[in-house]
Amino acid sequence: DSADRQLRGMWVATVGGTDWPRGSDSSSKERQQASFRKVLDTAQAMNLNAVFVQIRPNSDAFYDSPYEPWSQWITGTPGKDPGYDVLKFMLDEAHKRNLEFHAWFNPYRVSRHADLNKLAPDSPARKNPGWVRKYGKGMWYDPGLPQVRDLATKAVMDVVRKYDIDAVHFDDYFYPYPEGGAAYPDQATYKQYGKGKSLAEWRRGNVDMLVESLSEKIHEAKPWVRFGISPFGVWRNKSTDSDGSPTRALQSYDAQYADTRKWIREGWIDYVTPQLYWAIGDERADYAALVKWWSEQVEDTDVQLTIGQAAYRVGTD
Repeated sequence: DSADRQLRGMWVATVGGTDWPRGSDSSSKERQQASFRKVLDTAQAMNLNAVFVQIRPNSDAFYDSPYEPWSQWITGTPGKDPGYDVLKFMLDEAHKRNLEFHAWFNPYRVSRHADLNKLAPDSPARKNPGWVRKYGKGMWYDPGLPQVRDLATKAVMDVVRKYDIDAVHFDDYFYPYPEGGAAYPDQATYKQYGKGKSLAEWRRGNVDMLVESLSEKIHEAKPWVRFGISPFGVWRNKSTDSDGSPTRALQSYDAQYADTRKWIREGWIDYVTPQLYWAIGDERADYAALVKWWSEQVEDTDVQLTIGQAAYRVGTD
């Protein structure tokens, strides 16, 4: 808990213009940049020391990528060049204020709508519709396909090599959250690559492969760049698994096939930031009990634990 190890950060979500750039911010480069500086000034005023900025929200890019189109959230138009290197600008401004920059990637999400024709013409999803699965209201890449893991790896490593980022960050989206009991449509992929494993085991293995290989590649290219993941706050419930937490909630191990506990034990990640969005004393998932459980998971490992909190939910149920 030394001052050097403390992490006080905030997420800056760009998908849908959640935090930045919002609506009219996109009307000009100047407005956009002024708005981002304000975000960083706020972080600085709050005595934070890191920002986690979403730079690949939907298989797109906040930088000039050889693999994916410019993000629609910058200009309002998928694939449109904003006329400047957005990521370099954000990085430079963060480092000027002595804020760490964690580059936040979403590995599998393609879009929050289900129309391939609305994507940029050079989108890999549009060019390779066989990689895409429609689920819920959106589209996702199939994590079981080697080509999908390869694309996610190339996108991340392109940024690691070209930019002076401090960390690579994933959030809680691996296989999508279950929607209304509908099965994720990857039966054909499972048939091709399942090799006798159960569906759940095979899916977890797909996510493990990406996490392990990325960890290796990131640390090989730049040993000082960290790799961190911010999973859903419950790995498994104790009622399902004796190693689980004393909770009654969705289990990321079973719902999204994210075995975060394994990633900690294998040392594939440098930090873990579980999203503990419940209150102290919540009967389904008690914040205090979960902090204790996650603390036990990182004990005797080199993985740093930080807690993801939802300030916007303070005072709500």
